[in-house]
Formats: sequence, structure tokens, C-alpha cells
Amino acid sequence: MSARAGSQRAATGPGRPRLVEPRRNAESAAEEILDAAAELFTRRGFTATSTRMIAEAVGIRQASIYHHFATKDDILATLLETTVAGSLDRARELLAADGPPLDRLLDLARFDVAELAGARWNLGALYLLPEVGAERFADFRQARAQLAGAYAELAADVLADPADKRVLLPFRLVESVIMMRGDEDRGQLGGHTAVGLVDTIVGAIRILLG
Repeated sequence: MSARAGSQRAATGPGRPRLVEPRRNAESAAEEILDAAAELFTRRGFTATSTRMIAEAVGIRQASIYHHFATKDDILATLLETTVAGSLDRARELLAADGPPLDRLLDLARFDVAELAGARWNLGALYLLPEVGAERFADFRQARAQLAGAYAELAADVLADPADKRVLLPFRLVESVIMMRGDEDRGQLGGHTAVGLVDTIVGAIRILLG
């Protein structure tokens, strides 16, 4: 092996030399893989992205991906989980907390929309992938349904009427930021940004349930 070739490799673990120095700001190889996959899935689509493309974007051998993820589906499942896990934890805390239900609902909405708007990649756009309907992603769909249920429960407490159809809207208003991010990426949001609309979305929920 030439000295030049050797200098292009940085160890990721025994028997798994890298092809190049790390290209992504991540704390582990698994996080680098997730970051690269998130970029490719959101820009190219899931089906059009191969594990070879992900490996090339990270600067590792394709086989090295399988030390961290058994399949491409597992990468997608992990990315989807990251979009709801934190918000679902927050929702459970707020459901168990004291205080006016509107304040708790708005707290959840602000947390959730900030997570979706502030993530490096617009991972919420992956919800629309037809593959997400497969059994492999049932856990994600269940977690998202639980999050939607938490919104509905808090909204029902605000309205004092679980049959009021407005209980369905706060969760959907929060997820509207996913489409806004897509519009922003395409230059169709005018001078606005998805992050800059957090207060607007939370305010709309306040008005809706007021």
C-alpha cells in the first residue's frame, strides 16, 4: 500500500478502514450513515437511493454500512423514529403534568414544530413515501398515531368536548411545517423560512381553539 493511499484511510474500527477522512459532522459512523441517507432519501427518494450511494456519500465501503444497519429499510426506520421519539416523550410528560390544557398543548406544538423545522434535513417528507405503509414501519406509524392522539386528548380538554372536530387540527397544523420546508427548499416560501413560522403555527392553534 502506498503512503498516499494509507493517508486517505481513517480507521472506523478493526477491519473496517475508511476510504477517506470523515466528511460529515457526526459523532459516530452510524450517525454519518444516517445523515447521508437522510440527505439522499429527501433529495432523491428512497427507491432511487442505493446503499452504495450512501456509502459513497459517507466515504466508506458499502459493506461497512452493514456493520451498523442490516438493511436500507432499517436506516429509513431509524430516521423515521427520530422524527417522533422526542415529541412523543414530550407529549407523555405534558399529558401527565398539571396546568391549563391549552398551555400544555401549545408547549407540545412549539416543541414539535421546532423539531420538524429545525432538523438538518426535512425528514417529515419521508412520511409520504409509499414504502412507509409496509409492515416494517408499523412501529413508526404506531408512534406517530400515539403522538396525534396526545394532541387530540389535550385539544379535547381545551374544548371540553372530545367530539369537536377541531381536536384533529393541531397535529395537522404542526405537520404543515413539513410542506413549508419543501416550499422553502424550492424557493416558494417568499422571504419566509419554516423555522421563522414556528410562532405563527403555534398562534394559529391558539386562535383555533380559543
